[in-house]
Amino acid sequence: MSWPEAREEELPRMTLLEHLEELRKRLLVSIVALFVGFLLCWNWAREIFAFLAKPLTQFLPEGEKLAFTGLVDPFMLYIKVAALAGVFVASPVILYQLWLFVAPALYRHERKVASLFLLVTTVFFVLGGYFGYAVAFPMVCKFLLEIGRDFRQVLTINEYFSMASKVILGLGLVFELPVLILFLARLGVVTHRFLLRHFRYAVLAIFIVAAIITPTPDIPTQSVFALPMIALYLLGVLVAWLFGKRPETS
Repeated sequence: MSWPEAREEELPRMTLLEHLEELRKRLLVSIVALFVGFLLCWNWAREIFAFLAKPLTQFLPEGEKLAFTGLVDPFMLYIKVAALAGVFVASPVILYQLWLFVAPALYRHERKVASLFLLVTTVFFVLGGYFGYAVAFPMVCKFLLEIGRDFRQVLTINEYFSMASKVILGLGLVFELPVLILFLARLGVVTHRFLLRHFRYAVLAIFIVAAIITPTPDIPTQSVFALPMIALYLLGVLVAWLFGKRPETS
């Protein structure tokens, strides 16, 4: 199964300066989208943080709250919370700009799937973030609280948000792996055979990434991050097999 190839169609050629100008345009639109997303989320920053804190606060004794050590910490926290939420709000625009940047390297019939690309990338990004929020990070919080149960807890808002945003954004980006593989396969950079042949190295790389994203060094928690990535890699293998670039026949 493959998309029809259009050998007669010549892809547009762009100079280095034209590529840089196109990149500047896409980055500018993405920055504006992020700023708009930030403004939209600012009014609800307090509620958004309360939502983000649930993976931890659900394990705290009733009435116990996160602490802050600097007078401006809550204000800066809400700025960062609005920025993080703004990333997810603006993600359709940002991903569409990414599509527009790479579209000149694709054939006309491939560019027609822009709406599908936008939907899939947005869904995978949000799913990754939600998986980090609802599944992976609560396990991390529970593990760390159990380790420190013999000590008095002083949990700061900055430390918590830094850890939570790293996990949520990291998994949101990791869940884009099948989309990345699709692009590489369409460009002929990788094939499903190549991906299967190097599966063992991919697993090693995935556990390294999981160790970077995971705030804890224990293998069970890292596996919670790594196993979905392995499943996404195998999904990418399937995508490469179905939609990868076919060798030209004379």
